[in-house]
Amino acid sequence: MRCRTMLMNCHFDRCVQKSKNHVAPKPDHLEQARRFIKLFVCLRGVQKLYFWLCISTQRTVVFGMIPVEISSVRKSYGDLRAVDGVSFSVNEGEVFALLGPNGAGKTTLIEILEGLRKRDEGSVKVLGLDPWESGYVLHKRIGVIPQDFTFFDKANPREAVKYYADLFGVSVDADEILRDVVLDDSASVLFENLSGGQKQKLGLALALVNSAELLFLDEPTTGLDPNARRSIWEVIRGLRSKGKTVILTTHYLDEAEQLSDRVAIMNRGRIVAMGTSEDIIETHGSGERLEIHGTEELADYLKRNTNLKVEYGGKGLISIAITEKSDGLTALSAAERSGLEWHDLHTRRDSLDDVFVKLVAGRIDEKGEIRAESTSNNSHGQRRR
Repeated sequence: MRCRTMLMNCHFDRCVQKSKNHVAPKPDHLEQARRFIKLFVCLRGVQKLYFWLCISTQRTVVFGMIPVEISSVRKSYGDLRAVDGVSFSVNEGEVFALLGPNGAGKTTLIEILEGLRKRDEGSVKVLGLDPWESGYVLHKRIGVIPQDFTFFDKANPREAVKYYADLFGVSVDADEILRDVVLDDSASVLFENLSGGQKQKLGLALALVNSAELLFLDEPTTGLDPNARRSIWEVIRGLRSKGKTVILTTHYLDEAEQLSDRVAIMNRGRIVAMGTSEDIIETHGSGERLEIHGTEELADYLKRNTNLKVEYGGKGLISIAITEKSDGLTALSAAERSGLEWHDLHTRRDSLDDVFVKLVAGRIDEKGEIRAESTSNNSHGQRRR
């Protein structure tokens, strides 16, 4: 294109010179010059278009890059496999939630992605870089909120943002960043006087100082009260609306359902389910169920007198799997024929919490520990991080 432009300019100069040498140029010469000028302008426009297409193509490559790609990643501590053959990718602009109880291997995996821990096997690319080999470059492009984020007690949020900006060697508007995380009204409050939710918001603000392309939020709402948790949710939704890519680790199932585009459930070092919440429920759930409050005697009667799958869950709750529309009528007719007392009829589908219980053999408490249902599982090996 440059050669073509140079030739075009040379040709144009000759035409102009030729016109100058003629005292009284003929009309056809003038028309030729006009046409050439039009062609020149047109080609210059094409040149500019070509230039911007090249830039656009380059931008497509940059912005179209998959932020995180990992394949068959493993990390062991002695005989313990903390991460055992994990593979997944995270798309640009999505919130990807990594769920699992304490000891599932989430922290080890996140540290590998952040370039803080070396993997034993597998391939890892974060923003196109190997985190372990190119950690210095990568750390300038990511933002991280670790578990139990803390800062200098006698510094306020505005000072904290400016301090981080100095560390990264960038110039930022501290007040604008604090507005982004809804902390501008506490910009001058000392860190030690901030509430738990405000401290986490400051952590989010500091993760944004370097205009991070990818954010790692490691259990950002653990230990917060419900109002503070929902306040953090709104900030994360705001980041998502701006196209930020976020990897969120949490053991709050409602948090994952509310915030994430996709979820990966991790247990004992492996990904046991991955997809949207709806996909996971559809794949691993037990489908639609009819629930009736009644006695165990009624549950036994339904089992004997129908071909339905009937379960008695204790506390007077009978659950009946519904695979066809007629199954509900069959169950109700049988319940009436039994002559036994029943009430509170309703249908329900599995939630992500129900599926999680099935996949990890227990529910998670506020501290991220699996409840008593999984005590037998915990005896099989050492605890993972």
